[in-house]
Amino acid sequence: MRSKVRIVRLLAAVTIFFGALFYTAGAALKPGYSQISHFISELNASGTPWATALGLFGFIPLGALFSAFLVAAWPITHVRGISRAGLWLLWSQPIAFIGAALVPCDAGCPIGGSPSQVAHDFLGLITYFSGALAFVLLAFSPALTARWRTLLVAAGCMWFFLFALMLQPELAQVRGLLQRLADTLLAVVILIVAWCMVPGTASSAPNNSLEPNRLRRPA
Repeated sequence: MRSKVRIVRLLAAVTIFFGALFYTAGAALKPGYSQISHFISELNASGTPWATALGLFGFIPLGALFSAFLVAAWPITHVRGISRAGLWLLWSQPIAFIGAALVPCDAGCPIGGSPSQVAHDFLGLITYFSGALAFVLLAFSPALTARWRTLLVAAGCMWFFLFALMLQPELAQVRGLLQRLADTLLAVVILIVAWCMVPGTASSAPNNSLEPNRLRRPA
């Protein structure tokens, strides 16, 4: 069990580190790109410099690392009932990263446009709603204290609020910053799952909340 826990926490740390590195390096590589005013998905906007490379070597590996983290965490994460649904919904985030590479936005990431932009908009809408709900539902994990539950609920509400703000035309100059604040919340949730919802000792029970309770045989 301890080796599984170490793998989960290593994947959590690597996912967050790679995401930060990709955002920073991609912004430095892409001409005219600002992390304050440009959406993250504009790193591989259709027809812009380095778009294909940043999609293939940035968004797809980030989504793959996030997926590996969830696969490793799934059998040992303490979830039950609706908190299990929250863990399922967390899959929306690696899907969003990989989807950003497969259906890139148009230059400037407008609302509507090419078929790829329309698909990109739909994917973003679904994954942001799913992400907010995932944070809130994960708060019902039996492994969490009241403090962590409150933090997760607050993160879910703030995630949705930031999504609404970044779509406002009058905040276009800071929409990249708003999105990166949302991604910081996502990183916090990954850490909570890896360090608070995954057991820290070999004696902790695995994620078997769907198994029926077995009656003890009489002595």
